[in-house]
Amino acid sequence: MGNLLKVLTCTDLEQGPNFFLDFENAQPTESEKEIYNQVNVVLKDAEGILEDLQSYRGAGHEIREAIQHPADEKLQEKAWGAVVPLVGKLKKFYEFSQRLEAALRGLLGALTSTPYSPTQHLEREQALAKQFAEILHFTLRFDELKMTNPAIQNDFSYYRRTLSRMRINNVPAEGENEVNNELANRMSLF
Repeated sequence: MGNLLKVLTCTDLEQGPNFFLDFENAQPTESEKEIYNQVNVVLKDAEGILEDLQSYRGAGHEIREAIQHPADEKLQEKAWGAVVPLVGKLKKFYEFSQRLEAALRGLLGALTSTPYSPTQHLEREQALAKQFAEILHFTLRFDELKMTNPAIQNDFSYYRRTLSRMRINNVPAEGENEVNNELANRMSLF
């Protein structure tokens, strides 16, 4: 993959590869179709994921109220009720990232396999190169949206703290069916 990125980031046109990528008209060849279709299934969901992430508003008000009034059970329940569906959304984002990662592995395998050089792959397999660019574009946009929305981290932190508190107090947690502690640990790294 390093060689592929090296080709894509080459700034010296005299020494570097010189090829044309036709992103508008790139169609998969017979040899590309299997990988192309696998990646395409995942990419079809990408726009919806970005729209969901962009519209994510969070439960900041409910969480603040619950933190300011820790003895008020109704506010605690209201905050928990607001956060659990949002954590379900975050789980959906996480699961999509896992699917995208698997698709990317297959795509990079196809774009970096022998006997061709990375430049030859990009010239021959333009539909796959286009998909690689779409994944990069999606990833940058996704990370930008995720980083500029503090409600995501705040909601998830509140969920994990409350889940821990419930476990310590032996209180059954309704939302734990959605995201258990093990999955929450993996998601927090994501």
